[in-house]
Formats: sequence, structure tokens, C-alpha cells
Amino acid sequence: MIPDKIFNNIFKNKKIFVTGHTGFIGSWLSLWLKLLGSDVTGYSLESPTKPSLFEILSLEHEINHIHGDLRDSKKITDEIENFKPDIVFHLAAQALVRESYSNPLDTLNTNIIGTANVFDAIRNCKNVKVAINMTSDKCYDNRFGNKPRTENDPMGGHDPYSVSKGASELITASYRNSFFNSKNECKIATARCGNVIGGGDWSNDRIIPDSIRALSNDEDIIIRNPTATRPWQHVLESISGIMWLATKMLKEEGFDEAWNFGPNYDSNSVTVEQLVKRIIRIWGSNRSLKIQTSPTQLYESKLLILDSTKSNKQLGWGNTLSLDETLSETINWYKMYNDKNNDSKEYTINQIKKYVTLARQRNLIWAK
Repeated sequence: MIPDKIFNNIFKNKKIFVTGHTGFIGSWLSLWLKLLGSDVTGYSLESPTKPSLFEILSLEHEINHIHGDLRDSKKITDEIENFKPDIVFHLAAQALVRESYSNPLDTLNTNIIGTANVFDAIRNCKNVKVAINMTSDKCYDNRFGNKPRTENDPMGGHDPYSVSKGASELITASYRNSFFNSKNECKIATARCGNVIGGGDWSNDRIIPDSIRALSNDEDIIIRNPTATRPWQHVLESISGIMWLATKMLKEEGFDEAWNFGPNYDSNSVTVEQLVKRIIRIWGSNRSLKIQTSPTQLYESKLLILDSTKSNKQLGWGNTLSLDETLSETINWYKMYNDKNNDSKEYTINQIKKYVTLARQRNLIWAK
């Protein structure tokens, strides 16, 4: 089992409500919470991909699994009121930039109105003590300047997805200021994480799943934006960030605000081309990458870097893994999965245990 002391043992026997639990990050979070002894209820649409990490981990047998749409305000209000959680982690979203171009209204309704529905449900449930909305590094208005983004930079974005995440941040702040502004009310925060990678992601138009599909089929990897720079980090890094933030919010005052949880931008922020070359090397493949050019190529930011100084100094949080360690853990997970003789759930649990051990060895405050 995972050592009890991590996160000050705050999650044991706590009732945790997770929206988006069938997604990639939500599945890792739900599994980790169960290992810590939490009572978890998830609210989400069905698994967004096939294969599905949620199904691979058999989480429908581990947690209370509720099929629900964020846009159904009555249903999510009823479910939160019925469960009476201590903590809410809001992860559910339409999470793909290119999908937002194809279905902008669905993206905006899900990510903006859906967020408002979640916080309105929490407003009517006095049991909730902490709620954290995980948005995205793309919530920032990233059209001007090349500096790393801090929590005080303006919200915005070029595409419908980025705009929806900026709006989700503003919705959260509005509810916090209007309805949760006394010490006796629920504490609300937002988490803006880097480009999250790790085993079990099969989303379309994302560099790791696209690379794995190509390498598994012994094909070259096709990339669209070779010079785009992103803050790459393992999924467990962002989860450790929001769980440590929830711990601090439960125990202390002054943490109910916006936080960046990104990697060291001097070492982990590399271009897509550099990342794919490392993936090919770690996989042990002789394949190469090819650059796709198109006159109708959709806009994507060239440079997106997070400044996590605030989280580093005020929370004592930091990344555990280097970029090469992040990629090795990710690639090894997919290699394990491709070998049908392995137990994927056991392997995933062991990756969490290994991550906790490394965090403790490297003196991360939440792992002590």
C-alpha cells in the first residue's frame, strides 16, 4: 500500500467527488485516491477513448460510477447533494484544441456552463469543504510575448478550447468571490497544469498517443508543429499538485486562489520535434518523424510555458521527475500494455508507488 503519511494522511476516509473520472487524468486520480483509502464517487460521460484507462483499471468496480453530463444542472446538483462530499475535484471537460474547432458550441457549453453547474451544485451543498477546478495551461491569453505565464496574467486564448478554459477560470473566481467568501464556506481554487502525459492516454491529436500508435504499428510519426514548445509533465505530477493543494486548503487559510503546476521550464519545456526524437529513442525504434504541412492548418500557440514559482515557494510543491524519467515511465507503460501477458492495473499501481518513493527520496514536501 501507499504510505499513510503522504498528504498528511488527509484523504483517508474522505468522501471525494471527481468529475471526469473516466478520462485519462481522472482515472489516474481516482485510482490514487482509492489507494489512499478515499470513498470516491465519479461523475462523467462514458470513457472518451477506446481503449480506455478507466476500463483497463476496472475502476467501475472500485468507485461509485455515475454517468452524467456537466450540462445537466439538476442531475449534478442531485448527485453532489446525495453524496455529500468533503472534496470536489472538477476535471470533466472537452479537452482537445482541434475538437474545439470542429464543435465549438459543445466545447463552450461543457467547459463554461458545465463549470458553473458544478459550482452552483457545490453552493447548495454545505458538506463540501474544498473544491479544485483543474483547467489548463491554455487558459492564458498567450498571443503576446514569450515569457512564462504567471497566475496574474490575463485569461483568453485564440481557439474555442483556450477561451473556454479562460472563461472557466473566470467563472470559478466569480463564484468564489460571490458565494464562498467567508471562513465557513467551501474553499475554491483552480489548477493550471502543463501538457500532461503518461500511460493510458489514447486521445486523438495528442502527441504521445499519436506517437505510440505509430510506433506500435512500426510507422513513422507525423507531427504538425515541430517547433511548438510546451511544458511537458507526467500525469502524477499534476495530480500530486492538486492533492497537495487540497491538503493545504483543508488545513490552512489563504490557498483558495489560482495555481500553476508546471515543470521546470528550463529543462522540461522542449519542442514537439525534440520530444518525439526522445520518444523514438526510448522506444528503441528505427522509425523517423515526418512534418505534416497543410495550407489550412489550424492555429496553435508556438510557445506556452508556465511559471510555477508561486507553487514552488508557497506550497513547497515541485516536479519529481525529469523529462527523460517522465518519458521513460510513459513509454514503459505502453510497452507493458502491448504485452498482453501483463497486469495493467498492477503495473499502474506500481508506477504510483514508485513515484511516491522517488518523491520521498527527493524530499518533496507532500511525500514526507
